[in-house]
Amino acid sequence: MHAVGGELIAEFSVEKRYMISISDIAPVFIRAILAAEDDKFFEHKGIDIWGIFRAALKNIRSFEIKQGGSTITQQIIKSLLLTSERKFSRKIKEAILATRIEQYLSKQDILTLYLNQIYFGRGAYGIEAASRVYFGKSALHLTLPESAFLAALPKAPSYSRNMGKALERWRYVLGRMQELGYIKPEEREAAEKSPLAFIPAPTDTSTILNAPYFAEHVRREIEQKYGADMLYKGGLKIETTVDLKLQQAAEGAVQRGIEAYDKRAGKKNAASTVQSALLAMDPYTGYIKALVGGRDFHANQFNRAVQAQRQPGSAFKPVIYAAALDKGYTPATVFIDAPLVFEAAGPGIFWEPQNYDRTFTGPLTLRKALTQSRNIVTVKILKYIGADYVIDYAKNLGVTGEFTPTLSLSLGTCGVSLMNLVRAYAVFCAQGVASEPIFITRVLSRDGTVLEDNRPRLAQAISPETAFLITSMLQSVVEEGTGKKVRALNRPCAGKTGTTNDVRDAWFIGFTPQLVAGVWFGFDDLSPLGKRETGAVAASPVWLDFMQQALQNEPVQTFKVPEGIIYVKVNPKTGLPPASGESGVFECFRDGAAPGMTMQEGAADTDNASGLSPETEPLQNSAP
Repeated sequence: MHAVGGELIAEFSVEKRYMISISDIAPVFIRAILAAEDDKFFEHKGIDIWGIFRAALKNIRSFEIKQGGSTITQQIIKSLLLTSERKFSRKIKEAILATRIEQYLSKQDILTLYLNQIYFGRGAYGIEAASRVYFGKSALHLTLPESAFLAALPKAPSYSRNMGKALERWRYVLGRMQELGYIKPEEREAAEKSPLAFIPAPTDTSTILNAPYFAEHVRREIEQKYGADMLYKGGLKIETTVDLKLQQAAEGAVQRGIEAYDKRAGKKNAASTVQSALLAMDPYTGYIKALVGGRDFHANQFNRAVQAQRQPGSAFKPVIYAAALDKGYTPATVFIDAPLVFEAAGPGIFWEPQNYDRTFTGPLTLRKALTQSRNIVTVKILKYIGADYVIDYAKNLGVTGEFTPTLSLSLGTCGVSLMNLVRAYAVFCAQGVASEPIFITRVLSRDGTVLEDNRPRLAQAISPETAFLITSMLQSVVEEGTGKKVRALNRPCAGKTGTTNDVRDAWFIGFTPQLVAGVWFGFDDLSPLGKRETGAVAASPVWLDFMQQALQNEPVQTFKVPEGIIYVKVNPKTGLPPASGESGVFECFRDGAAPGMTMQEGAADTDNASGLSPETEPLQNSAP
């Protein structure tokens, strides 16, 4: 499996094998394997008559085939062309084919083939794999005792699980090397006294070198699509979208964020494995560029960026506001931030939603309401445009999850994944174009046949005008609202914080014109993070850390203004043209929706709200 730059990130197999040449193998190992398996290799023509005769005598005496007398050439034939059945007919075929192959291949070629083919136990095929698996080094750097040990294994790879028998044969190989004059007696004696520094046996033959959560996600996808045999035995080459530079930046940012949280939490939560996830995506292609699914892949492989369904809190509000913009509202539409009371489960039972700070600010434009993350205004918007409409709108943006069509949806009480939220914000960034998340670009077979070629899958989900308007509003969140910590990026960016009830989840989802990314913080068991651990405190610093590294050498870009957007000066408090003597600010509008046509509170399609009622259980209040 390879990253976008061609770097190897993972290998999945039931066999470990590295093809190398004779020049890449320590000469002492060549002598050891010849002493152990075929000391007449450079003299015979494929079969060793005297070796066969000695083996035959032993077999006749025991009335069964116990010894084969096979040369290295014969072992190659058996491994590649024949079976391992112990029959005289098979031995005859083997001898015939061995003499023929010696006519076409040089001794060097045969030996190279053999040393890359034979099995050494522990899933290692070939001397390079064996050297790495047993001693953690290249075959070129094997010592005499290490060489003798590995040369002892092809005869009986099962000895790798029986150290007593393995060492017995190891001493036999050293003895044969001395008998043949390959080593001196003092070298043998020193080798037998030398300790063998084995590395721990692997639990399997798969290796993940980089981006573990990303690689494991791709592994599952490939296994589901092609089956385990193709994944582990098919010799597939998998090309992915992950960018190792961005991946390393993501892993570092998440780790530093977790350490900062642990320091803030102090001894009270010292024993916790608080979790964090980060996902970065190219908004124009859907390519997943970096993914971190938790604090420690080796401790827990659950991928919180893709698999976890968590409540987004206020991070879901931009979806509702974008839906409102498509219903005819504008960033300058005014709502009243004032107390609300709804009849809930029955007579005498009421729901009274609150803002996070338990205060009310009176008239607010939609831009200010989103900037300040006011819950009351969001509840009103949802009431007027309808929860069913918002749910359909969210799905169109790529947000699939557990939705209930009640007013609590305004407070982000649905269950969504980090990837789906990032995907939705990517639509805002890409001028309304939705892209399917892509992890795998190409899959090639062993012979190079392209089995899969994944190009960006794009569709216009919302209008460019709506995408720009919500992006502009999210820029205000960064410039003067709950996301202002990320202003330190010093380039145009937009985003939104999110914190759920009792601070169980903390979010920041944001984007620049080049890249969209999201960060989540929380406990797997839904324990509270702590009173002040909001999205602004826990998540946005991680997003900033990652983006600073990811965009370090990238040019500063601005968000493009599509046709159909106009700027008109308005009073920021009323959303209307400034009266004589009043100052104003420029606000962006869809052409034809400037002040004078601005819809007032409740003027849009109120019939969509019919039948809406709060949940029967107490509803939550979303935090910024």
